[in-house]
Amino acid sequence: MATLTIPANNIAVDLPEGSGGLRYVARQPIMDLRGRVHGYELLFRAGPEAVFRGDGNLATRTMLDNTVVYGLDRLTGGLPAFVNCTSESLIDDLVHILPSSMTVLEILESLDPTPSLVDACRRHKASGFRLALDDFTWKPKFDPLIELADYIKVDFMQTDAAERHSLLRRLNLVTVALVAEKIETQEEHRQACKEGFTLFQGYYFCRPMLMQNCKVPANRLSQIEILQMLRDDTIDIRKLTRLVKRDASLTYRLLRLVNSPMCAVRQEVSSIQAALLAVGEETFRRIATLAITSELNTGQPAEILRMAFVRGRFCELASNLYALDPTEQYLLGLLSLLPAMLRMPMEELTPALPLREEIRQALEGAANPERCLLQWIECHEYGDWCGCDAVIEANGLNEKLIIRCFMEAVTWAEEVLHSVD
Repeated sequence: MATLTIPANNIAVDLPEGSGGLRYVARQPIMDLRGRVHGYELLFRAGPEAVFRGDGNLATRTMLDNTVVYGLDRLTGGLPAFVNCTSESLIDDLVHILPSSMTVLEILESLDPTPSLVDACRRHKASGFRLALDDFTWKPKFDPLIELADYIKVDFMQTDAAERHSLLRRLNLVTVALVAEKIETQEEHRQACKEGFTLFQGYYFCRPMLMQNCKVPANRLSQIEILQMLRDDTIDIRKLTRLVKRDASLTYRLLRLVNSPMCAVRQEVSSIQAALLAVGEETFRRIATLAITSELNTGQPAEILRMAFVRGRFCELASNLYALDPTEQYLLGLLSLLPAMLRMPMEELTPALPLREEIRQALEGAANPERCLLQWIECHEYGDWCGCDAVIEANGLNEKLIIRCFMEAVTWAEEVLHSVD
């Protein structure tokens, strides 16, 4: 992760040569105790290196300017954006270009809490910003910042249980939200809850405890078959109706969406065939895909569904640039999170999927050409910029076009999900 840290929330920006412009920005969800997204930390990369080595103020101003152009809410869906800050951006009030009501300013442990920095944080707090202490370990010099902090983030990979117990005991009388960072397993999540953390950052929710030696439920296979049908050029409405009718829960969810304000249908719709005729084929495809994927994700955090839509749409959009089949790529991205949705290992799911063998192998992790776009977005989600570079170089991809596809996918996924909400 870069050490320069006020990220613009645009994804692809054309900047003058040598300006140190943004190349990548990713978002990582911060979840609450109920599995809902509290906000997103924005991870960014400036320039071709993982560590920024240029003029911090110049590059910070450049990215702040881009933030005004593109708007933070484009990446966070209106939820709080956690952004890392340099001393310069805080002391010189550069952060005031960001919307205070939806921005959490992260103060890294590496920053020296000088009187000037503490005074700046007081000003920002008074202006409506929230403050977070990142990668926090207790040191007396941070006491003035602890008093101002709304969040304190603790890295689970860099601390053991005894260190965290001592830290939380010191913070017992301070009113802050405790964020457990780098939570990657369900066991770590349980431990963090037990220790008193209330917010969690990491991809533990994508790695639930898997049930072994289970068969894929028949209704799930029907739903996946329907997903494949919906990506075809023409819909066999009779076959589709038969498949949907077999699943009462899916039928209810689909009809509820068709009758929602999202579709603005004047008469009430009570059958699958009537739904298709009432809303039109393209709208029907969109809401049916949403209904089916939501049904697959029943009982799991909604962020999994959001990530699946972003992956699917990204792979679909980018496939048009590299002679890959858009339908297959959409399903590949969408279904790549099936293990998290169904709590079953991918190896037990793929044999039953109605997909080409190469796509099934890609879902299982094979390094084949069909998987290159999925591999890029997986690296991107983690802020693994070197991994993104390796995928682009190995497959001859165009970085700017790939990043633009990602931005469009994020926007599309948010619009689809918000239209239902």
